Amino acid sequence: MTQRVINLVEDGHRKAEVPFFEVGDTVDVHTRILEGEKERIQVFSGTVIGRSGGGTREMFTVRRIVAGEGVERKFPLHSPRIENVVVKRSSVVRRAKLYFLRDRVGKAVRLKERRRV
Repeated sequence: MTQRVINLVEDGHRKAEVPFFEVGDTVDVHTRILEGEKERIQVFSGTVIGRSGGGTREMFTVRRIVAGEGVERKFPLHSPRIENVVVKRSSVVRRAKLYFLRDRVGKAVRLKERRRV
């Protein structure tokens, strides 16, 4: 009973079209940023290292290297602040979470590219 009520409430907040991407993909996440009264779109690009949750609570983590320092950011998939997720490159991975990339530096961070037919 309670699960049905939760699903009814969540259905109103889900996005109609959710972009398809997997763990290991290199993505550009277009996020709406409010600065005062102005609104702009900021792009965060990096590798998806994990997905978690389900329904409207689904989150994904994107990691990139900035000035030699690793930066990770978690995004809610169904957030109205997420404008778009563009897949730039797909990689072959054998894990659901790529946390081992946190310990790697330089060329060791590279993942083997998946060829799409």
